[in-house]
Amino acid sequence: MHVTPPTSLRFDIKGLAESMRHSSALDAVPLNLTDMQWPMLANYLQPVVLQQGQVLIEQGVKDRTVYFVESGTLTVHYEDDKERVRIAVVGSGSLLGEGAFFSHLPRSATVHAGSDCRLWCMTPLRFRELSTRHPEVALELTVAMSAVLARRMYNKPKRVAVT
Repeated sequence: MHVTPPTSLRFDIKGLAESMRHSSALDAVPLNLTDMQWPMLANYLQPVVLQQGQVLIEQGVKDRTVYFVESGTLTVHYEDDKERVRIAVVGSGSLLGEGAFFSHLPRSATVHAGSDCRLWCMTPLRFRELSTRHPEVALELTVAMSAVLARRMYNKPKRVAVT
């Protein structure tokens, strides 16, 4: 997938910070950064804008990019070996791609934009750079992503969202 981000979104992640602070979803990202740390994180994220129906992640693809949802909803579809389709919905304040990010395994599900969406992505390479330059921010981000992964694994209907 190649999405060209609007330049005006490049370093303004205030919307993402707000959506994470105010989300009450089970899989909201509990990222506790200071007002000074958010701009640090912004330097390692790339904005992504999706229109309804666009594919963000494809099942079986080997990619470890993680996505943070600022606005919109995304649907996660997984077809198991018995051809049963499982679906989860992920909204603002949450993330996608943490499963492959941590496991180094291919994507476990396909993700479509259920509505127009604004997201922020981070590649493993950018995460390593963040870890080197701002280890305290990288540690907080890792703990927050791990918390979402753990919550999804404990909640059977949300397991399909571990992509």
